[in-house]
Amino acid sequence: MTIQLNLDIKKIFISALALIVFLSFASCSKNIAFQNSSIVPAAQGKVSVKKDSNKNNAIKIEITNLAEVTRLQPSKNVYVVWMETEDSVVKNIGQIKSDTGFMSSKLKANFETVTSFAPVKIFITAEDNADVQYPGMQLVLTTNKF
Repeated sequence: MTIQLNLDIKKIFISALALIVFLSFASCSKNIAFQNSSIVPAAQGKVSVKKDSNKNNAIKIEITNLAEVTRLQPSKNVYVVWMETEDSVVKNIGQIKSDTGFMSSKLKANFETVTSFAPVKIFITAEDNADVQYPGMQLVLTTNKF
C-alpha cells in the first residue's frame, strides 16, 4: 500500500510539474490579431511575439488577403513593418515584399524578425521606400497595444 501511495504521489508531482512547465512556455508567447483595415479591408492577420533563448523577442506576422502595394490609392512600392516599444519609440523592423517570391496568388504574406526591444504595438504602412525612418500616413494594418 505504501509503494502504491508513493507511486501515486510521484505521478501527481510529475503531472503538476509538466503543467507548470507548459503554462510557463505558453505565457511567454503573445498572439495578437490585426484590426480591420480601411485601406485594405479584406486583409487579415496576426502577430506572434515570443521570447527566444537569448531573451530577444521573436516576431512573426502572418497576413492573408493583402493587396499588392502597387494597387493602393495612391500607389506605393513597399509595405513596411513598424514596432512601437515600451518607451514609445517607433522602429522600422523590415519590409513585406509584394512580389511573387513573397506573396502567393492567394495574397498571403509572412514576416519574421528578432529584436532586443519589447514591442507593445505592431503596425504596417505602405511606403515609397523600405528604408524610411518614420511611418507615413498610409496605415494598412495595426494591432492594439499589448
